[in-house]
Amino acid sequence: MKVFEQWDVSGVEVRDPGLRAYINLKAVVLPHSGGRHEHRRFGKANVNVVERLANMLMRPGKNGGKKQKALLAVKNALHIIHLRTGENPIQVLVRAIENAAPREDTTRVTYGGITYFKAVDISPQRRLDLALRWMAEGARSSSFRSAKTIDEALADEIIAAASNDVKSYAIKKKIEQERVALASR
Repeated sequence: MKVFEQWDVSGVEVRDPGLRAYINLKAVVLPHSGGRHEHRRFGKANVNVVERLANMLMRPGKNGGKKQKALLAVKNALHIIHLRTGENPIQVLVRAIENAAPREDTTRVTYGGITYFKAVDISPQRRLDLALRWMAEGARSSSFRSAKTIDEALADEIIAAASNDVKSYAIKKKIEQERVALASR
């Protein structure tokens, strides 16, 4: 079976060993789980990564809850990625997630009435969540009040993040977060 009946996921490799268990690449025709993962702790790790990207796209405002619209946008974005790069777009998406996933964050520590920030490592699940969220936010912000559609904006964001380009919103956010964490060591 192939994702959207077009792209095979059997040849896709995840190079980041931390993310390997959380990037789910099981082949589904239509990535729509219907929320059957919600009754288990860490159940979202069993949801296909393409569906999770679509779920991130439909988060705020007027597109909230419109899953078919989000799935169509992701499908069109994957098709644009395939036309531009000539590669399997699922592999490009995985590479973008690996590049955009931050490794360090800061947490607030209060000790004796004094609050300071301390650098901590991020769990692989949160790394994946942040990478997907930042890619969706970047696509949404670049297509807002622009002639560019959400499909084109998402494709541009994924391609830029896969090539580790600083023009990508997700890569900018990752660099900023790791810089703040480095300063608070």
